[in-house]
Amino acid sequence: PEERLSLADPEWSDVHVVTGALKLFFRELPEPLVPYGLFDPFIEAVKLPDPQEQVERLAELVQSLPTPNYATLRYLLAHLCRVMERAEINRMSRQNIGIVFGPTLLRPEREPGSLAAGMAQQNQAVEVLLAHFDRVFPT
Repeated sequence: PEERLSLADPEWSDVHVVTGALKLFFRELPEPLVPYGLFDPFIEAVKLPDPQEQVERLAELVQSLPTPNYATLRYLLAHLCRVMERAEINRMSRQNIGIVFGPTLLRPEREPGSLAAGMAQQNQAVEVLLAHFDRVFPT
């Protein structure tokens, strides 16, 4: 039988439990929200020296996502933008959200020899998407 759960239950009152469940859901997907084939192009976009070019290239890559991935990423990042608005209370600055969600949403098919290798860029990609949400996800 299907297990029913209620977010009103006390176990869900801790935001960290909900966030942990959300991150686990995205980490357990057979392929990340940003598909493996787009990992390298995303990282290359973040490495571009011109910040404007970074945003333009990331916007193009996001537009190329399969529709379900695009819609889910847009919805999640819109929520994270709202979380960021309360950074003085929840300490979830753009940088902290990048650290938490970068490796979850954007990961290589095979783990690199050095874990730190692409992690800074993974985080940075999420930060750029959040910073320029309206340009990356035009209405």
